[in-house]
Parts: sequence; C-alpha cells; structure tokens
Amino acid sequence: MSDASLSSDWLTCREFVEIVTDYLEGSLPASERERFEAHLAVCPGCQIYLEQIRETVRLSGRLTEDSISPEAQSELLRAFRDWKQAG
Repeated sequence: MSDASLSSDWLTCREFVEIVTDYLEGSLPASERERFEAHLAVCPGCQIYLEQIRETVRLSGRLTEDSISPEAQSELLRAFRDWKQAG
C-alpha cells in the first residue's frame, strides 16, 4: 500500500461498503463521490462488491413476496437475523 493510500483522504474498504447505497442513489456529496470513485479505481475487491450490489438491486426489483417460497422466506429471515446479531 502506498503512502498516498494511507492519507486521511483515502477511503477504506469498510467506508466504501458503508456508503455504497448513497453512491448508487446519487446522494453522496461531490467530495465523497470523488473519494469513492478513487478507491473504486484501484480496489478490485470493491469493484466486484459494487457490481454485486448493482446486480442484487436489479434482481430484487423483480421479486415479489409471492415469488419466494415459504422455505426461502424463512431462510432469508434467518440469515439476516443472524447477520444482524453478528454485527
């Protein structure tokens, strides 16, 4: 990691994940958007993460409550409940 990546202007992967939704919604201030895009330009992991989130948003727009089996609903609820407790 270069010295430039350690500066206070550098966005960490954790910060990236925390503001990805704001970025996709276009609600980041210009300075934050620049930091986000600078990080995105050099971090392959976050590039993949952003594409995964975009795909999730795209696909979730197609889901309805009726299109998910009761078993899948239960599994999703369990997964998110466990995720929340782990955080």
